[in-house]
Amino acid sequence: MALFAVSRYAGEEEEAEDEAQEERARALLERLREQAKARQLRRQRELGGAGPGVEDGAAEGKCGAESDAQGRGRLRKKRVGGSADLKRRKDGEQGPAADAEGDTEQQGDGSNLKNKSSKRKKKDERTEGAETKKKESSEGSEGSGSPEEELPSAALAEEVHPPPSSLTILGDYDKKPVQKVQPFLPQWLAQPKLVQKRIKENLIPVRDVPGVHPKLLKKLQMNGIESFFPVQAEVIPAILQSASNGYLMGQGGYRPKDICVSAPTGSGKTLSFVVPIVQVLLDRVVCQVRALVVLPTKELALQVSKVFNIYADGTGLKVVLITGQKSFAKEQEMLVQKKVTGYCSLADIIVATPGRLADHISKTPGFNLTQLRFLIIDEADRMIDDMHQNWLNQLVHAAFQAENDAGSNTLFQRTKPGPVTAAGCCYPQIPLQKLLFSATLTQDPEKLQQLGLFQPRLFTSVYSEKKTLRDGTETDQDAEEKYTLPEGLSQSYVPCDLNSKPLLLLHFMLTMKFTRVLCFTNSREASHRLFLLVQAFGGITVAEFSSRLPPNERQRTMKEFEQGKIQLLISTDATARGIDIKGVNCVINYDTPQFIRTYVHRVGRTARAGKAGLAFSMVLRIQERRFLCMLKDAGIADIKQHLVKGRLLKPLVQQYEEALSKLEKTVKDERAQKRI
Repeated sequence: MALFAVSRYAGEEEEAEDEAQEERARALLERLREQAKARQLRRQRELGGAGPGVEDGAAEGKCGAESDAQGRGRLRKKRVGGSADLKRRKDGEQGPAADAEGDTEQQGDGSNLKNKSSKRKKKDERTEGAETKKKESSEGSEGSGSPEEELPSAALAEEVHPPPSSLTILGDYDKKPVQKVQPFLPQWLAQPKLVQKRIKENLIPVRDVPGVHPKLLKKLQMNGIESFFPVQAEVIPAILQSASNGYLMGQGGYRPKDICVSAPTGSGKTLSFVVPIVQVLLDRVVCQVRALVVLPTKELALQVSKVFNIYADGTGLKVVLITGQKSFAKEQEMLVQKKVTGYCSLADIIVATPGRLADHISKTPGFNLTQLRFLIIDEADRMIDDMHQNWLNQLVHAAFQAENDAGSNTLFQRTKPGPVTAAGCCYPQIPLQKLLFSATLTQDPEKLQQLGLFQPRLFTSVYSEKKTLRDGTETDQDAEEKYTLPEGLSQSYVPCDLNSKPLLLLHFMLTMKFTRVLCFTNSREASHRLFLLVQAFGGITVAEFSSRLPPNERQRTMKEFEQGKIQLLISTDATARGIDIKGVNCVINYDTPQFIRTYVHRVGRTARAGKAGLAFSMVLRIQERRFLCMLKDAGIADIKQHLVKGRLLKPLVQQYEEALSKLEKTVKDERAQKRI
């Protein structure tokens, strides 16, 4: 019974295949007809319907008709043969009848096909359509061959060199260079003030920079600074010039232009705004918030506040840090003081993170920004990305709101900038000048528009340099450069797989013997696990640095790392932005950075202030192409491949496996403690 069911289902499948084959043969026959008609019409147009050409066209049409008739006959035979064969198969007949039917069809077509086998295989059924096409094309060529031989020489020449067709071909297969579309930029972005890239070759003595106060010159020399970097030598005079008439009004009574600075990491951007702001505020009488510095991370804010305290020491200026490291009430006591006459400010310069600043604007009574003169946004590209916090709108609203005190002086009352009118020019206003600093400052006008800049000036070190060739011609060396890296940085990438990455890190630490290595991962969990693994391996003084640690512990870790007590510091991107860590010999990207800006800030932790440094990036094989394309698109082409042979890692394998077992046990213990 089972065998009967199988044979019945097989017969239905063969019927379906026969029907599909008939449909293919019918479609092929129609296609051949259309080709024959098209061929006939083309030759008639070429010959122009004159003399022998007409006869040839008629002969060809006759041959085409004959071929069509033959094709119909074969299709009819094929249908009859197919139905007869299906009937025989249902009746149980096999072999000779099918072979005879196949031989009859082959003889009727006049071809040289071989006899089919006794059993009709699926392979024959698939190739039957192709054989039919071959027969039709061969017969068509035989039928049209004799008239073509009778064509005169002129007609043959026309066929070899046909007249130009009226058809137009849209597109072709030739690979053509794609013309790059140049973006349309505002004039201040398209024509910036260029700053020298090379620090060592362009140092300028501090006394040669015009306008710097003698007190600050003495402070600079006391801190061992005898020369300014190129960025400092350009930006410091520009800020001082904008406040040459004092901080209460701009030059000539006009609103000063905002300033944007794009320069490599470690090029001295912090000192570029610290020195001029301290100098402008030296003559202040009443303590009010005149300068506000906003930074993305607590560590960077702490670093900038230390620099301000160094140069504001002995001047009477008060610098306050608000980042959330202290209680909110304690920070309020540092900002304002309530007296009988009202609230008074206790800060001239505030260094803050955006979230904590917004909290004090909305919740601290007496916190007044109406006298704010300078707004400094460091790491501006990161701050623009964090605009969803709406901190800038709150700040601008607080800076331009009217004072509620009845006896307030309206002489220098500030209103929001708008169209210039005669009434608006009747009394001077305290201008609010924005200063933007970043190593990866965006050139997207739409993003920069969020900051509300006023006639900005751009100082940048990202430009193309002329390179002289042997023949004396000059070419653009860095025509596609978008970011600038430190001058003394040597970059390399290490192709590897996922399992060998920890071994490669241990190999670098044990063989190269660096004193201070900064290793970056993409997450807090990865940083913590790698720290536990290296600690279990032994032989390396290691620590971790991430947001999972409390602020006091992070400060202690950073201090020990700067002192050389910690050999390897495993960190997330919390230290990649602006942190100036002295003496970092090498940066290792344990996890490949996903964005070019992240890569620029990571490798910028070494080779600072014109010194030399190394940067290694561990790149998985599957990430290698994307990583190199990312660097190439940013104009970074001087990265080398560093291969580590497997035999160099074998001595570490046994100890590494023991460390893995210790890591597993440690992770289980930590999870158990969290549950408790």
